[in-house]
Amino acid sequence: MGSPANRVSHSSHWGRFEAIVEDGSVVGVEPYSPDPDPSPVVHGIPDGLHASIRVKRPAVRESWLRARRAGDDPGTERRGREAFVEVSWDEALDLVAEELERVRRDHGNAAIFGGSYGWSSAGRFHHARTQLHRFLNVIGGHTDQVGNYSFGAAAAILPHVVGSAAMAAGRTTSWDVIERETELWVLFGGLPLKNTQLESGGMTQHTARDWVSRIVRSGTDVVSVSPLRDDAPPEARAEWLAPRPGTDTALMLALTHTLIDEGLFDGVFVERYCVGWDRFASYLRGADDGIPKDADWAAAITGLPGGTIRDLARRMAARRTLVSVSWSLQRADHGEQTYWAAIALAAALGQVGLPGGGFGFAYGSTGTTGQPRYPFAAPRMPVGTNPVQTAIPAARLTDMLLHPGSSYDFNGQRREYPDIRLVYWAGGNPFHHHQDLNRLIRGWRRPETVVVHEPWWTATARHADIVLPATTTLERNDIGAASQDTAIVAMRQAVAPLHESRHDSDIFAFLADRLGVREAFTEGRTEMEWIAHLYETSRADAATQGIALPAFDEFWARGSVEIEPTSFVLLEEFRRDPERHPLRTPSGRIELFSAVVDGFGYDDCLGHPSWMEPEEWLGAAQADRHPLHLITNQPAHRLHSQLDMAAPARSAKVSGREPCRMNPEDAALRGISDGDVVKLSNDRGSCLAGAVLSTDVRPGVVQLSTGAWYEASTSDDGADRPLEVHGNPNVLTRDRGTSRLGQGSSAQTALVEVEGVDSTTGPVTVTSRVPRGAS
Repeated sequence: MGSPANRVSHSSHWGRFEAIVEDGSVVGVEPYSPDPDPSPVVHGIPDGLHASIRVKRPAVRESWLRARRAGDDPGTERRGREAFVEVSWDEALDLVAEELERVRRDHGNAAIFGGSYGWSSAGRFHHARTQLHRFLNVIGGHTDQVGNYSFGAAAAILPHVVGSAAMAAGRTTSWDVIERETELWVLFGGLPLKNTQLESGGMTQHTARDWVSRIVRSGTDVVSVSPLRDDAPPEARAEWLAPRPGTDTALMLALTHTLIDEGLFDGVFVERYCVGWDRFASYLRGADDGIPKDADWAAAITGLPGGTIRDLARRMAARRTLVSVSWSLQRADHGEQTYWAAIALAAALGQVGLPGGGFGFAYGSTGTTGQPRYPFAAPRMPVGTNPVQTAIPAARLTDMLLHPGSSYDFNGQRREYPDIRLVYWAGGNPFHHHQDLNRLIRGWRRPETVVVHEPWWTATARHADIVLPATTTLERNDIGAASQDTAIVAMRQAVAPLHESRHDSDIFAFLADRLGVREAFTEGRTEMEWIAHLYETSRADAATQGIALPAFDEFWARGSVEIEPTSFVLLEEFRRDPERHPLRTPSGRIELFSAVVDGFGYDDCLGHPSWMEPEEWLGAAQADRHPLHLITNQPAHRLHSQLDMAAPARSAKVSGREPCRMNPEDAALRGISDGDVVKLSNDRGSCLAGAVLSTDVRPGVVQLSTGAWYEASTSDDGADRPLEVHGNPNVLTRDRGTSRLGQGSSAQTALVEVEGVDSTTGPVTVTSRVPRGAS
């Protein structure tokens, strides 16, 4: 008989849970029992732990290893196309250390790119990106990334307008205030509860669904503005407005114009709390271009009737109204404008800083948005100081790789891309996050060496030269904490590391030892000593705020410590007294016209909110050839690309491929039936997917979630734009910055055509078979 089952408390992006362990295997999980709406994805964690496609041993690309052993140039063109050779840990670590030393000596530390954009683990100590950056910093630094793919454009524009990017990262009016005070909630981009099932630092309870129900029961009316009806949950009972994708800015400008035209705007508010209102209002009236940005003008752009736009503006002016905008809307050409225009609309309504009114961002983007932050620093591993003062906007990865030495604009600065010779990636998947993957692959083959830490044979691992097997979350101890969650959680190790996998922190410690900086990297602490140190640091911070947390040993024995949430109203103090509580803008007020931004001289981001046609949208000339707008949202059945091999993700596949939703009208025009294998294509690439017909999708739109593990058809693997067979939409998306100001991801600006294909085309193997040479 086997040993009795053991229950181990742990946490994850999808929530807190107990792992059920029998004979050294995790046979199941049970979500945290008080959680009212646990994520079903948590049940896929054991599948990931025991997956057949785990990276079991260190592996090196075959021709790269042969060349390095012979002292030759290994070449890069075969990267991603050939077999691997498994080697010992000692040889693998020696190879990585030698490459780091060679690049530092011959090209300088700026030639090392410390990538690893991604969520990796919910644990704060074993956070792979943090561990990587700490290690690279102690050996002299690296080229880094700034901003992110999630809300990079918003993070760039908001400091100019309201003085802080934190308002895009969950600093929002809390749920309870909305329940009590909001009468009308207008959701630009909807409120997709699938996104609230996850949180970067883990989460204790999923409460968003319950809060939405409570808010609606309190009498709040909800309007969802999105090309997808189900971007608003059934609990919202939302009125659905479905404009053309990419036209939300035009709609917001027209709503504001109606407020001005009908004398419904709050002149006292914009005079006291804003600068630049007259300049912005003049633009809306068409003083410079002769085009009033009125409801009829917006109707021609958005496809919504002018009367509907005017009626919504009147309703917003008559009630306590909250204007919210999802992250997705600023991931588009000129994405900065959606957030700026939303702030201007809220300012015209005059309710900014009032309970339940004003604006808010990121509702429906992560699990803890709407909950107040606790007033002390969450546990976080220190990364130290990067001696290399070179960083690129996160979404400009391929530009950097393809065009070393070329210059570009970013947020008022003129910068130059470094010449990257070594890419070091841990805890992320650029073959999920980045756009125009065929272009990325061309750039990815330029550096001399790519090192990747991975638990699984993802596309990133398959496109590496050296792959080091990393542990998963259940194979280590850690501490889970999100600054807006209601608890700090002990994440206890459930099983010993499988195969030959090692913790990222241990891998870097071994490398640091080879490079003579072990003490600087580890500070002499073990895993548990680091976890205790991080907790006690936060405990000391909490004490300064009058919050008493138990000592570490008691916390670890209890498994968690609860933190009492409090209500929060965004910009309440500013509203009460703008002189004593000014914003961190040059004027101290909301900048509806920014002299700073205007001074940059960018034609793609003017000094005030503006409508500029996206490069690709349903009103563009390209729509003649590619007449469907592609929406690439986050999946409901995994987080980004994580656990794509697990049961929750597999159950959502259609003919083994990612589901692609389209309106039945568009499907009928193309002879496509539910369940057919279809090909999506444009000038950047093509991919296969499984058709799902739904009236929840606006005509003229198709929706294909991100995160399917990239796999090119073996029949045309050497082609410049091979057919992707699994349903990864980023072979189709546009790799251009949102503007010269933000340089964010513009993934939502993409047109495609869809056609039915032979269902036998291109088998999917990436989530079930390891590369040649791997065990």
